[in-house]
Amino acid sequence: MSLTSDDLKQIADLTLDHYNKRADDFWEGTKGHDVSQNINALLQYMEGERPFTILDFGCGPGRDLKTFTDLGHMAIGLEGSAKFAAMAREQGYEIMEQDFLKLKLPDSRFDGVFANASLFHVPGQELPRVLRELHATLKPGGVLFSSNPHGNNDEGWNRGRYGAYHDLETWREFMHGAGFIELMNYFRPEGLPREQQPWLATLWRKPGGSR
Repeated sequence: MSLTSDDLKQIADLTLDHYNKRADDFWEGTKGHDVSQNINALLQYMEGERPFTILDFGCGPGRDLKTFTDLGHMAIGLEGSAKFAAMAREQGYEIMEQDFLKLKLPDSRFDGVFANASLFHVPGQELPRVLRELHATLKPGGVLFSSNPHGNNDEGWNRGRYGAYHDLETWREFMHGAGFIELMNYFRPEGLPREQQPWLATLWRKPGGSR
């Protein structure tokens, strides 16, 4: 079934409202999460002169912006939730407050895009366009990291949020269709049986440049 413009607006509005109403609880519940494996995975594939300019796509209240900044990089957040964006700005970070479905990104600006637990909120119908926009905002040779809850290519509402849950092969098709080259993939949390690893992490490069 095709989603209409009204459907897409409702998906964005209700999902962002869910986060806005729970922003403080979300921050308390996630600020201590260890995502160093994901951050290190992105950085290990980035090439060129440091510091890197990194877009934290769906930055939330700013946990990972702090990590990238502490490592010496220029980290800029993109966030659709007004409450999250305000919380991140209060910590001194530059934030682009944008709906994922209405992006306005600069061309060839970023060395890396860190999309940790964010792109699964994009309906499959709109995902090819959004991935092309992220491809365009990367510099040639830039790297995109994504981590999403995986599933059987179903999507819909889940406890007040809209989500799309792709398997690895389908996710590859989306990423290859947007022009990315696969670098690696893994499931999280590490060290557990696959049935206890709900997160699929993948890394991709935009072709070109001197890399």
